[in-house]
Amino acid sequence: MSDAMPERFDLNRYQQEAARTGGSDLKPENREKGIQCAALGLCGEAGEVADLIKKAVHHRAPMNEAALKKEAGDVLWYIAHLCNVMGWDLRDVAEGNVAKLRTRYPDGFNTADSIARRDVAPVAQWQTSDAHGTVEVSVRLPR
Repeated sequence: MSDAMPERFDLNRYQQEAARTGGSDLKPENREKGIQCAALGLCGEAGEVADLIKKAVHHRAPMNEAALKKEAGDVLWYIAHLCNVMGWDLRDVAEGNVAKLRTRYPDGFNTADSIARRDVAPVAQWQTSDAHGTVEVSVRLPR
């Protein structure tokens, strides 16, 4: 088998390729350490994406699209590792996200649908008071 990457491959193939470089901390059997590593790495790489955009917008530097693309790949790498640690298929996560967004925005994005959040169960809220003070209660109701 050649070490060359295929021209195109699906998300699960990407996840397998990412797992090859993840090390033992990013495996399901090391879940606690793996979740921490994946989450902190994801935050760090997302910060690098934000920093490149900040430099272009606020420092008026030219947008470094090549660097931005590489950092976006690093974000994807850590998301793939989070999926590996959790035992999820990256493709299933992506498909679930598309289904959620189709429910939330059936006709494409608009502000009203963003506020309505059809994909999230409604919340019941109330206040109750007693001799110890007032408590606000929020309960997410099942759909």
